[in-house]
Amino acid sequence: MNINNIHNVYFIGIGGIGMSALARYFVANGKIVAGYDKTKTDITEALVDLGVKVHFEDSVNNITAPFLNAETTLVIYTPAVPKDHKELNFFKNNNYEVLKRSTVLGEITKNTFCLAVAGTHGKTTTTSILGHLLYQSNVEVTAFLGGISENYNSNFILNGTKVTVVEADEFDRSFLTLSPDMACITSMDADHLDIYGEADELKKSFVEFSKKIKPNGKLFVKSGLPIKGITYGIEDDSDYSVQNIKIINGSYEFDVKTPTQTLHNFKFNLPGRHNLSNALIALAMSVEYGIPQQQLATALASYKGVKRRFTYQIKTDNLVFIDDYAHHPEEINAVHQAVREMYPNKKVLAIFQPHLFSRTRDFADDFAKSLSQFDDILLLDIYPARELPISGINSEWLLTKIKNNNKKLIQKSELISSIKQSNAQVILTIGAGDIGEEVKHIKQALSVAN
Repeated sequence: MNINNIHNVYFIGIGGIGMSALARYFVANGKIVAGYDKTKTDITEALVDLGVKVHFEDSVNNITAPFLNAETTLVIYTPAVPKDHKELNFFKNNNYEVLKRSTVLGEITKNTFCLAVAGTHGKTTTTSILGHLLYQSNVEVTAFLGGISENYNSNFILNGTKVTVVEADEFDRSFLTLSPDMACITSMDADHLDIYGEADELKKSFVEFSKKIKPNGKLFVKSGLPIKGITYGIEDDSDYSVQNIKIINGSYEFDVKTPTQTLHNFKFNLPGRHNLSNALIALAMSVEYGIPQQQLATALASYKGVKRRFTYQIKTDNLVFIDDYAHHPEEINAVHQAVREMYPNKKVLAIFQPHLFSRTRDFADDFAKSLSQFDDILLLDIYPARELPISGINSEWLLTKIKNNNKKLIQKSELISSIKQSNAQVILTIGAGDIGEEVKHIKQALSVAN
């Protein structure tokens, strides 16, 4: 793939978070960009504002003239697109260069100094902190994010092309197309068992990823993971560790012990030990890249987070409403830890929408255990995403496993009335499905009621 020979880039699934970041990259590089997606969203609207033509009906007639030249057009698709997609098959049958998103990302990063963030949890937050630290320190960086950064209101950060920061996604083993100079692995909990079959296969792919690092490159691993590398952890004896943690006005203040010294006076505004761990690894990679401590401390203090990652929608003395993308039991545990640390004496209502029938089946007992920790639980139906239903696997079945008397299965239409019946002072919406679309309605209803 020679980017200089490509004039037009066509995306199938352009509204995906990773796909739209690539689309922005090609727009920034002066290419003509267009594409298809199933549904109109805020992301597709933002692309249209950049001059990208987006349509929502799968038809070859929607492919405009510039993209009918196979010599000068690159077609990028996401694995989520069905095999019988008419536009995708047109391009394949007419000898276009048709590549998966991960392959294109691998090609873009080849000629740059690449920092990659892998792990089953924490990728998006860590990538966005790292991109922010480098951008604020005036590094010539391009960062591809798997979420919308609150600082830039985008999933793409651009300040030059010498360095790339990328999210290395284990789904579909797509991170094996990368060859980073520096990489980290934040976690290796079992997930995506619909792809991998079993947890050991997932672990093997992380080992394979660790071998993709360039000669003389550096691998950072969360303390306790079964892969050799520079370790990081919280209040332990890792190579990089967070020390002297204080919580002041809802923010963390701490020091960082490195292999050679202790760096003092960092401030970080995101709640939760999991987020503190994400900040630490972004700092460690930035230190190893060569950024001075004072610049890093200033940059970190100005970091605002990623949309749908412990995002405060309402934050008053008598009511807090937080929205989070957590869709795995370990992520729900992390959200629970953060809420209890910040609001130790308040009643917490959790509204959860399970994501995927297969994930619900594979982790049902762990989901039940993590959800049982909240004071009140409202459960929505399973969001199917790319899957067909599995017999016997539904939210009613999951509800029976939750050991808590204050639990209830509800429909989306009952969401706001059910929330209003609760006297919880902290309300959480969690899940990776379309629960995110309900957040603005809940916020409005609660603001009026308040």
